[in-house]
Amino acid sequence: MTDQIITLGGGCFWCLEALFQRLTGVSQVTPGYAGGDTKNPTYREVCAGNTGHAEVIQITFDSETISVGDLLEFFFQAHDPTTLNRQGNDVGTQYRSTIMPLSPEQAALSRAALDQAAAQFDEPIVTTIEPLETFYPAEAYHHDYYNQNQSVPYCAFVISPKLEKLRDRLIDK
Repeated sequence: MTDQIITLGGGCFWCLEALFQRLTGVSQVTPGYAGGDTKNPTYREVCAGNTGHAEVIQITFDSETISVGDLLEFFFQAHDPTTLNRQGNDVGTQYRSTIMPLSPEQAALSRAALDQAAAQFDEPIVTTIEPLETFYPAEAYHHDYYNQNQSVPYCAFVISPKLEKLRDRLIDK
């Protein structure tokens, strides 16, 4: 088993966490905050949009089972990488589309995935590739949020339809 970690942001971390948890080869998905200036930010601070952080997920995966390229291909299907600082009703820089690679190899693969995704969308891709300086895990109640709160309206009306839409892709991976 060859574990790697990559950090991705594409809107609300509850949604991305629920999607990536279902991929074969992914052993852990941790929601959190990265890319900002405030030390130890809270959910409330990040949601206010004043810390510079993005809501992100940190994915631990077995690179012999699922590649960085496969994860990034799925990432571009799991959210809209053409909307600047926005995913649906979530608006602000904290919801930006971003890839935070942990190695030069991941950075090169990220650039290649961006180029490949750009050819598949009619609008320009606004996803950034940012260095990961510090990852702050989100508060405990955010972890495994969808699985524990499927009847909450956000989960029922936003996350469940995304899971259904991507079900065939999830089965494939």
